[in-house]
Amino acid sequence: MRAGIFRRLWLAAAIFGMAVLACGGGSDPDPTGAAASESVPDLSGTIEIDGSSTVFPISQAVAEEFRKVHGRVQIPVGISGTGGGFKRFVVGETEISNASRSIKDSERELAAENGVEFIQLSVAFDGLSVMVNPDNDFATCMTTEELKKLWEPGSTVDNWNEIRAGWPDREIRLYGPDTDSGTFDYFTDAINGEEDASRADYTQSADDNVLVQGIGGDRNALGYFGYAYYVENRDKLKLVAVDNGSGCVAPSSSSINDGSYSPLSRPLFIYVNRASLERPEMKAFITFYLENAAELASEVGYVALPQSDYDAGLAAIQ
Repeated sequence: MRAGIFRRLWLAAAIFGMAVLACGGGSDPDPTGAAASESVPDLSGTIEIDGSSTVFPISQAVAEEFRKVHGRVQIPVGISGTGGGFKRFVVGETEISNASRSIKDSERELAAENGVEFIQLSVAFDGLSVMVNPDNDFATCMTTEELKKLWEPGSTVDNWNEIRAGWPDREIRLYGPDTDSGTFDYFTDAINGEEDASRADYTQSADDNVLVQGIGGDRNALGYFGYAYYVENRDKLKLVAVDNGSGCVAPSSSSINDGSYSPLSRPLFIYVNRASLERPEMKAFITFYLENAAELASEVGYVALPQSDYDAGLAAIQ
């Protein structure tokens, strides 16, 4: 898919370049090739992105495709978590902040204090996913009440049979995002009823790949993170369907998109420093991001938004 985007960009550039030359009629050709280069501006500079590890695969894919056309633009993408990304963004250290939740009032206030104005742009849907090891043949579905019993603050549930009678008398080992993660914020709010309310005795990491390795290597493991990391690691992980009272539903492109995977479906965002859009490389990158997010989000395992959402984002940055 990414190759298709690249080919379309250069085909459009080539057609435009030929049209410009044709309009020149009998005039002397431009020996510097300036007319052709105008169709693909020679941009440069650095665009720094940090934040959510969940949004990272989308922003990384967009950055890679953009740099195939504008190779002089450097676009480092960090994964310090949604909260960690906002800490840098609200003081002007980064131009774009990946986020798997909306900005908090306290973060918004810090941005205002530091003169940072921003635009929130939705880029995809995600289904926050509960995972177990592939050797687990019993935990195929869990209710939201069972998840709460396991993850709520002060939980003393240590063995599988304490969740449901008939499950093995074996120790559960838990894995999940750290407290700077927007995934942590969303899960605790949706399951425990209060953001940041969670038991603390579990293996934490800001890097979802660490969680994948942990769950994939431990038959008694259970953890949660974004759907895209399951898609990338199907051979190492097993999905647990979630029952919120309407029956067991597993995350998938269709159940995330239609909202039936509830309450763990959520939108994903990027936050853009408004002042940085005055730089041509930033304006070009964000435009490229919104024009290609649907295809690239699907490619890396997320669910595209309706086209009207991307159109609204494009209008917002003009």
